[in-house]
Amino acid sequence: MICKECPRRCGALRRSESGGGVCGVGVKLKISKVMLHKWEEPCISGTNGSGAVFFSGCNLKCAFCQNSDISFDGNGKYVSREEFSEIINELKSKGAHNINLVTPSHYAHTLADIFKENPGLPVVYNCGGYESIRSLKELNGKVQIYLADFKYALSFPAEKYSSAADYPEICEKALEEMYNQVGDFELDENGLMKKGLIVRHLVLPGNLENSKRVIDVFMRLFGGKRVMLSLMGQYTPHGKVTSDIRFSEINKKVSRTLYTKVCDYAAVCGVEYGYFQDISSANEKYIPDFNIFKE
Repeated sequence: MICKECPRRCGALRRSESGGGVCGVGVKLKISKVMLHKWEEPCISGTNGSGAVFFSGCNLKCAFCQNSDISFDGNGKYVSREEFSEIINELKSKGAHNINLVTPSHYAHTLADIFKENPGLPVVYNCGGYESIRSLKELNGKVQIYLADFKYALSFPAEKYSSAADYPEICEKALEEMYNQVGDFELDENGLMKKGLIVRHLVLPGNLENSKRVIDVFMRLFGGKRVMLSLMGQYTPHGKVTSDIRFSEINKKVSRTLYTKVCDYAAVCGVEYGYFQDISSANEKYIPDFNIFKE
């Protein structure tokens, strides 16, 4: 496969179990961890947990990635479609509220084919926001919930931390496509999301202006619509940030003062639906152990 699946369009040759592109993985699904995830937004995790499948590789590879073991190092194992079906069935048997595909962008085509048959639970596409419109259109009708990052509304931090200066415009178009597919969010009688869009934003140290611009774009796109904004204060220095002096300005946790300013700005702008995360979540204990394939 000559890959043009994500906005990088790097044209890398991806074989079955090897790949030289930005994502660094082959065409066959490579999975690092499967778990009942209880630390997503409440409408996703519920009481039992979200049926999370963490895919190896990533098309962004942010300098601060908390999952660098899998996004950079590619830890995990390749699985057949039959094995993947068994994983889905096992998550269902354990009471998962949904099937949560984590970092799936580089497998969008394969997943679109797999989920032609509905698994009987909402499918959550949990992505970094750097998505190809073509790939998203393939997922139309197969994904019920988009859980998408909106990392940057400014090109400078997008280039510095993710080598993706075009991230702001790519993400904005992707979010519009996601909303066009799933529409306003709907919750069931237990407060679990049945369909809809949640836009996540991780606040970075020293990047107040970027966070404000993210909120501005969110309101321009979704003001008056039933779309959730999830502001996250959980940033913990990880990955390249802790060892590369180029990123020294974000080699620290987000201050309570900065995070409060972002939350206050969202409130003033009229954000109606979503979550403001408790900044006490900035703790490495919430990062899954990617040396374990299942739990």
